[in-house]
Amino acid sequence: MSNRLPPAWSKHIKSRPAPKVQPPKAKPPSRAQADDMLLRQALELQQAKRLPEAEELCHRVLARTPNHPLSLYILGTLGLGIDDELALKYFARAVSQTPQNPYFHLSLGEAGLKLGDSLLAIRHLQRACELKPDLVEALCGLARAYVNFDKAEMALPLYEKALKINGDHPMVRIGLAGALASLGRMDETRAYLNQAIERRVDVGAAYNYLVDTQKFTEKPAELDSILRELSNPRLEPVAASQLHHAAGKVLNDLERYDEAMDHFQKAKKAAGHDFDLEYYRRSVDSMIEIFSPSLLEAKAGHGSPSEVPVFVLGMPRSGTTLTEQICASHPDVHGAGELTKLRRIANSMGFRTQSDEDLRSSIMSMTRDQSRALAEEYLSYLRQHAPAALRIVDKMPHNFEFIGVIGILFPHARIIHCRRDAIDNCVSCFVLHFTKDHGYNADLETLGLYYREYDRLMRHWNKVFPGRIFESRYETLIADQEAQSRRLIDHLGLPWDDSCLRFFEKDRSVNTPSRWQVRQPIYTSSVKRWKKYESTIQPLIHALGDLAEL
Repeated sequence: MSNRLPPAWSKHIKSRPAPKVQPPKAKPPSRAQADDMLLRQALELQQAKRLPEAEELCHRVLARTPNHPLSLYILGTLGLGIDDELALKYFARAVSQTPQNPYFHLSLGEAGLKLGDSLLAIRHLQRACELKPDLVEALCGLARAYVNFDKAEMALPLYEKALKINGDHPMVRIGLAGALASLGRMDETRAYLNQAIERRVDVGAAYNYLVDTQKFTEKPAELDSILRELSNPRLEPVAASQLHHAAGKVLNDLERYDEAMDHFQKAKKAAGHDFDLEYYRRSVDSMIEIFSPSLLEAKAGHGSPSEVPVFVLGMPRSGTTLTEQICASHPDVHGAGELTKLRRIANSMGFRTQSDEDLRSSIMSMTRDQSRALAEEYLSYLRQHAPAALRIVDKMPHNFEFIGVIGILFPHARIIHCRRDAIDNCVSCFVLHFTKDHGYNADLETLGLYYREYDRLMRHWNKVFPGRIFESRYETLIADQEAQSRRLIDHLGLPWDDSCLRFFEKDRSVNTPSRWQVRQPIYTSSVKRWKKYESTIQPLIHALGDLAEL
């Protein structure tokens, strides 16, 4: 659980003078006073990281004072990172009880950001800014929400305002640089990142982003600076991981591949992410067993007939961003980016909490009306991005895990599976600084074994949905851009448009690690890139087994 402390705590609990000696027959504290005492204890327990006890005290307050706003708020802070959906609900209840509290709106908006609900985040972060215009966290959170919602230009004045209020806040310069990068304004991006480094603000992240804004052909001064930072024995693990990735990226550009891989390996070790591969294998087993031909036959006719959704999916770094950019260059297509909505719907169906048997029963008992309601929930969210578009692309790569749900809820939706040379794909993942949500990227062997599970699941989906999934091979797209682009647009059921060949001219924000590449014409240097690292990636090659195309 999170031990994030409620901001401005003293504003929410009535201050009282130091207790005086009470006469023997003093009245017991009022309910409000008793609630305050319990919540003070909950705060102390939260600070001491005795989180279950803090949670229990909050529930005791709610048992006698239903909808106590501060108790709801604390429960939200306790749930962040463990059950973000539940945390969001607690924050929403707190806001409903005290709608003039900017911190409650701030936390609700931030929870929306964590869950990928940019529209909810925008609504409540805007309100937080209205209630407290100088709240830097709200300004930066709202800016981040606009970037996520493909409105990066609206983020810039918010970051600039935050910069004037507190130029050394860690969210400001890094966030502003990210917004500018998503718009392709790389010179300005570099300027703000250099300012962050000069001011010693989140130096690891700043260097990691900075070296990604260009390709180096000769040794830059930044490399020695990064190596000096890495010599600090008190470096935090996150910063160490970011700096090792930055050093690796520069050394890769300079074709010093063994040194680069050494830094990438050290970056993973510093991050300390782990991954339960056996648990994931069991989850793949479950998906294959549950989404059988008989279940899918029983669910025929369920969901929505809409042809609006387009799901671009596959392993990260398999070409999903490039594929979306090509499709979104068509005048009738909107690229919505990486949306979490499908995963949230799947979780609401019991994917994360129910046993295999209960989940199977839940899906089997789902009525047509229920499936239609779930489909409409997703469509409603999708249409908010582009109400008039004939096709809207959701390019969350890991939606490959939920193709069974897609097949039931959207029997006419287009599915594009991006596939790439397995070794290239994995190396391209490994050299990037991924979050802990991608724990499979922690070491080369685990990454290769994870890839095999992904491949096993995709073979099942192709078997139970024959002809439904269009496979877009990265190497084929690179070799013959026009022919493969025409196949993609034909799969969408749309007439060809030449603008799809000029995808790099598309004026839209891009918020993935590929944002620099998709603003360039197609290049071939990423094909068989792994050979440059061949001597250092043998654990990956062995783990991939027969999937490694040597």
